[in-house]
Amino acid sequence: MGLYSVLLLAALVLGAPYWLLRMATSGRYRAGLAGRLGLVPQGLRAAVAAQKVIWLHAVSVGEVMAAMQLIRELKTALPGWVVAVSTTTETGQRLAKERLPESPVFYLPLDFAFVVRRYLRVLRPKLLILMESELWPHLIRECAKGGVPVAVVNARISDRSFPRYMRLRRLWRPLLAKVSLFLPQSTETAERLVMIGAPKDRVRATGNLKYDIRVGHESPLTAMLRDRLQAEAKVVVCGSTLEGEERVLLEAWPAILAAEPHAVMVLAPRHPDRFAAVAGMVAVCGFSLLRASGFRERPEAVASGSIFLLDTIGDLAALYSLGAVAFVGGSLVAKGGHNPLEPAQFAVPVVMGPSYENFREMVEMMRQRDAIRIASTASVGGELVELLQHQPEARAMGERGRTVFETQSGATARTVQALMALLEETAVGGR
Repeated sequence: MGLYSVLLLAALVLGAPYWLLRMATSGRYRAGLAGRLGLVPQGLRAAVAAQKVIWLHAVSVGEVMAAMQLIRELKTALPGWVVAVSTTTETGQRLAKERLPESPVFYLPLDFAFVVRRYLRVLRPKLLILMESELWPHLIRECAKGGVPVAVVNARISDRSFPRYMRLRRLWRPLLAKVSLFLPQSTETAERLVMIGAPKDRVRATGNLKYDIRVGHESPLTAMLRDRLQAEAKVVVCGSTLEGEERVLLEAWPAILAAEPHAVMVLAPRHPDRFAAVAGMVAVCGFSLLRASGFRERPEAVASGSIFLLDTIGDLAALYSLGAVAFVGGSLVAKGGHNPLEPAQFAVPVVMGPSYENFREMVEMMRQRDAIRIASTASVGGELVELLQHQPEARAMGERGRTVFETQSGATARTVQALMALLEETAVGGR
């Protein structure tokens, strides 16, 4: 732990000039800085005073989305308890505050022991839940010292990170031994956790919470856009795109329009700090551009061939419902892909690139059932055209995708059951 602290401090000191420059030029780098450094927000203090608290940490938008149903079901099982939510990113903060109004939301403090202890003294959590792969050494260690059980929920170890974990497994083993419960997304991740040092009796595969992400109602933006599309419009939803992918999609757009003149593209970059750059890219290409932020204030008719830039947070999942076909990003570049079940739940046929290792089990299941198409940079436009032009085949493919989504649900209920058992065990003097 001493070496870890020294390395963390060294990283902060050596990186200080860069971060100071970023904070001077971008508000998002200043957001929550005092809280990260250990000044616990007064609003958080008031919200948790004299309450039974669960502290849940979700890094950003994807983890917050995955955690929402879990939080709702925990609050149902534990009426009167407070689920306090920390995030790392500003976009995660905004989404959590918008979608979880009953939960106090704050930034994850820096992982120094003295900073972590300040938050633990205020929150006095009965349980710490870490989403996916958030293993913070001092946070876990201080919880263990204070008798706070720690659960890693929806745990995953990607193909890319597994070799690194294995090389350092002697360092990881003592830390993993301090975690009370691991609830991984799959049996493969469960096996990997044990291989890098997690106690086997504390690892229980409960499934992927993202299988349970359901859009319960049409969002205001979705309804607004649906009303202003032409009756014959066919919407191509390109979600969670990363740098390099928008250019490929925009270069394919003329050929898509030649084959399907009434097509409209919803283009949703993954990272908000790229919205302006992508808007500029669309303008350079000469396509008609509508930005969701402006459209929401001043709705207008959406012409065929238009690019609707989704420059808002938290609206993509519902907008997939408008799609005649969907491309799921992070997959034409080597970033591991994003969640193909978000469009599949609406029976929208899905196209992805070849990099999908972050969702490999999910994608392979869909491939086995002919519920997804994997395309290269060169072929993605052609795959989208084929699905737009062959609607009966596309609808059948979409229905197969929806079947995959429906048959894989239930992870949230299993996770809640495991967490409740852990709380009960801790209350009666368990581990």
